Amino acid sequence: MRPMLNCGWVDMRGSMGGLTLACIAVLIGFGQPAGAAGSAASAAASAVAPSGHPAATPKSKAASAGPVALVDINSASRKQLKTLPGIGDAEANKIIANRPYLSKTELVSKNVLPVGPYVSLKNRVIAMQKNTRKVTAP
Repeated sequence: MRPMLNCGWVDMRGSMGGLTLACIAVLIGFGQPAGAAGSAASAAASAVAPSGHPAATPKSKAASAGPVALVDINSASRKQLKTLPGIGDAEANKIIANRPYLSKTELVSKNVLPVGPYVSLKNRVIAMQKNTRKVTAP
């Protein structure tokens, strides 16, 4: 009969799931000196999360640096549009030629940009509207 190690509700007889690997890492850590136990457990924990999926990597500092200045697709110059990811001369010219935009999603619905380039820049653009309200004298 095979020996069985039961770690909570997961045992070693079945497939090696993420929780089982975490249990093994903890058990290996008990026999190690204090400094080595932390590194063995953290190495195993960083390789596989408890859900069985690879552990998520922390976001870079550049991504959380702060708000990015939005580019208004209704009024930006060709030079400003070309600062956006995936926008070159041809794309900037198409954006300008198809103005005005009621929303930034019209870049895709008007076939100005394919979905891929739009996804990479959608958080950096905005479609501002001119004040169209007419003022009438009493």
